[in-house]
Amino acid sequence: MSVRILVVDDHPVVRDGVAATLSAVDDFEVVGQAASGPEAVERTVALDPDVVVLDLRMPGGGGVDAVREMRRRGLRASVLVLTTYDTDSDTVAAIEAGATGYLLKDAPTATLVSAVRSTAAGETVLSPTVATRLASHVRDPGRRPALSAREREVLVLVARGMTNKQIARELFVSEATVKTHLGHVFDKLGVTDRAAAVATAYETGILG
Repeated sequence: MSVRILVVDDHPVVRDGVAATLSAVDDFEVVGQAASGPEAVERTVALDPDVVVLDLRMPGGGGVDAVREMRRRGLRASVLVLTTYDTDSDTVAAIEAGATGYLLKDAPTATLVSAVRSTAAGETVLSPTVATRLASHVRDPGRRPALSAREREVLVLVARGMTNKQIARELFVSEATVKTHLGHVFDKLGVTDRAAAVATAYETGILG
């Protein structure tokens, strides 16, 4: 099955470029484009994409508000932020609003393609600089939580963008066991989702 993608950016040249890049991938289908946050929400409702590749700062309504509205409406699309901004206020706001991933526009094409695949699977994608910034807001960087060997193995695979099913296959355990380990990881790191867990792990040195 193809991954259905909506590309959102207020700059036509950038938007068309991203759309063209993703359309060139065999199992990707760019089903539409939008130029603002409100339009992104409307198009997501109308087109039901798997992934929304979304810029943050746009005239007429930004990306963070769009993500928040998509989550409020219960839309199933996963959101990959693709932007030039990596400030604390941007990254934290986007992840807290419900974005699945956060990538900078200077990322190589292969990284973008991989990030879209991971986002489609509901997996966290964070550039290292973004992960570091986010971690400072979700955990005291001076504290290094103690994870079991198995919990750390699961976290490493989460950071690689693997799904629970893939992790279960890799570690020869059930998906239920993977979910249990992730629950323990979340508790120990003081977070509530995969993105924050990966970010905290980078900042505290659990992942390097």
